[in-house]
Amino acid sequence: MLRRYPNVGEPLACDPITKGLLNHGYRVSTTSGSYFLKHHLDKKHLDDTSGERAAIVRQHRATQRLKSLGVPVVPPLTDTRGDTVTVIGERCYALHPWVDGLHRVGSELTLSQSRRLGALLGTVHTGLEQVMAPRDGPHPASPPARPGHRSPDAADTFALIDDLLAAARGQGGRDAPRDAFDELAVHRLVERRALLEQHAHRRPPTPEGPATGWVHGDFHPLNLLYRGADPVAIVDWDRLDVQPRAEEAVRAAAIFFVRPAGELDLAKVRAYARAYRRAAGAGAAELAAAVHRVWWERLNDFWILRWRYRLDDRRADPQFPAVSALAVWWTREYEAVCAAFTE
Repeated sequence: MLRRYPNVGEPLACDPITKGLLNHGYRVSTTSGSYFLKHHLDKKHLDDTSGERAAIVRQHRATQRLKSLGVPVVPPLTDTRGDTVTVIGERCYALHPWVDGLHRVGSELTLSQSRRLGALLGTVHTGLEQVMAPRDGPHPASPPARPGHRSPDAADTFALIDDLLAAARGQGGRDAPRDAFDELAVHRLVERRALLEQHAHRRPPTPEGPATGWVHGDFHPLNLLYRGADPVAIVDWDRLDVQPRAEEAVRAAAIFFVRPAGELDLAKVRAYARAYRRAAGAGAAELAAAVHRVWWERLNDFWILRWRYRLDDRRADPQFPAVSALAVWWTREYEAVCAAFTE
């Protein structure tokens, strides 16, 4: 593969990157330096290699244009044929410059850095609005408009809770004995069912009209690299898509600023949200609607338990205590959370 790229040198080592849950990537060391080799895995909404390649090219074009606007991104290198995607067999790869940096969670950010984080995401959203707009006729980066997505139905969630409870209680044919995680899962599932019964009438309506706004799609600490106090690279654009932009801002805050006990650091959320609203030109009503939809989404979401009990995949287990506690705390402190995002 390296032979397709000019001036990258001869390979010396190729080491897998261990951080992240879903990505396959490698640090490639050569006689000219270090590079990041990304194996694109996410085939959601794609049913063939050509479709996958087109989606990856769209991501690459977006990052190239965002970089021209000053957004900290790391576009891929171009090979001797002018391509940024290499297809080997049925697998798609891209080669990026290596960026030295560290991941930082919200507890490591000051109020000033939290403001900068919100401003950065707002800049990403306004930048994407510019670079993904049609130019000189039809633009390959623009997918067809999709209707507003429906919020989860509590009836479906109740059925899922029953299924997961059976698994966590050892009634699903699992051979392993119950452990502390299973006990916590049972507690949270019973607790969540009671909350949903109490708040089922608060299900958000389906938004009118198409979803608008290009978003990164997966903005969280493992996809942002810092050097010192400064963000130097937003990575992993596999979920670039048209979605409600303010919902991405709320989801990101709920990941960055959640404490181990499941509470949000509302002072940092407030600083982040104010900066986001200024940078994105988003109003308080847009953020309030997003807070409500993401709260409901979290109340109905059990992705970590689905991974554990349906896929026997326990990589996300360490996240469960804080994530499951957040839904409960957020319900109790709903007004305070909404105020932090909108005032």
